[in-house]
Amino acid sequence: MSYELFIGLRYLKAKRKSAFISIITLISMAGVALGVMALIIVLAVMTGFEEDLKEKILGTNAHIVVLKSTGGIEKYDSLMDRLKGFQGVVAATPFIYNQVMISSGKNVSGVVLRGIDTKTDPQVTNLYKSITEGKITDLDVKVSAPFANEPPPRPGIIIGKELAKNLNLAVSDTVNVISPVGNITPLGMVPKLKQFRIAGIFNTGMFEYDSTLAYVSLGEAQSFLGLGDTVTGIQLKVSNVYKTGAISRLINRELGFPFYARDWMQMNKNILFALKTEKMVMFIILTLIVLVAAFGIASTLFMVVMEKTKDIAILKSMGATGRSIMKIFVLEGLIIGMFGTVVGVLGGLLVALNLEPIVSGVQRLTGFELFSKDVYYLDRFPSQVIPFDVLIISLTAILISFVATLYPSWQASRMQPAEALRYE
Repeated sequence: MSYELFIGLRYLKAKRKSAFISIITLISMAGVALGVMALIIVLAVMTGFEEDLKEKILGTNAHIVVLKSTGGIEKYDSLMDRLKGFQGVVAATPFIYNQVMISSGKNVSGVVLRGIDTKTDPQVTNLYKSITEGKITDLDVKVSAPFANEPPPRPGIIIGKELAKNLNLAVSDTVNVISPVGNITPLGMVPKLKQFRIAGIFNTGMFEYDSTLAYVSLGEAQSFLGLGDTVTGIQLKVSNVYKTGAISRLINRELGFPFYARDWMQMNKNILFALKTEKMVMFIILTLIVLVAAFGIASTLFMVVMEKTKDIAILKSMGATGRSIMKIFVLEGLIIGMFGTVVGVLGGLLVALNLEPIVSGVQRLTGFELFSKDVYYLDRFPSQVIPFDVLIISLTAILISFVATLYPSWQASRMQPAEALRYE
């Protein structure tokens, strides 16, 4: 152990007459620890929200959607085969997308109706995983009426959990699906109406999807909406979700007008940009806590330098260089900062890795809902610790602590022995 480190450690042990300096030191350590702990917890929560949201988006939507600017896509089978030939594309499925109204009794709700191919859709999206009641293949099953004089067999429809709750629906119930684009009659435009049977209920955990989406088979959507043998577009799944931009540009270049491709990042850029910006801003704001603690470290060192004026003069008289004196106080400040950082990292990881049970316990004790899934689109409190984030936070805290030690240490190194001992 170098004598600079030995003296620096000794100076951390305050004598009885300088207990106030020891208190300031503890406060500085606590400030660094709290700042690091807050940064780790907040960034873990925000990363968890971001990853959970991405998982929900990619589970319900395809990685890339290919559309036609001049209307529906005819001969979509040949287009699908061509798209599957692009490098990185794993699977493809056709879909139909339209806005309709669903009514049940006195309850009415506007939804987005999606027609899907039950054979190829599971290869592209994770809808089949989120179905809690029924199966995706139930969309192809038509239930016959029990009596001959009753209406024709009703096709299946799968709706979200929140939509089922709003309309008070359960599996096997009947709903009316109304398309605003109907038939033209002498009395004007008459909306199309068709009865569907609730074949299943899905729960993605994202309120926006669970309350506004409904799925029917591709053939039923084409028949109901009068689209013939056309589809709205082709959904694609790729091997790497973070290379969808390059694949989309390649598809646009190869297919040309009137086809165009959009990837999941383009379709959700507003919310993804907001999350990324918020995470960056929160990092900057919470770093100010560590910065405030660094002022505490600087104040502690100034007071230690003033108290140890005689010791500094004696060390210099014995041959200690200004660099060695500066090193003593830099090491002392770094020890304070590093100890606070270690405590903050341990505390932050302990809370961040057990955040969901902690939040659940607080909600049970207080009876207060800390976050609403209606607002945050989520059904749980996510938290994900990224080692790189912890490393950056730790290095930032130590760097700020180091910078805070430089000026008081430099002042101590400039002290002249004769001046220091004049009034002793």
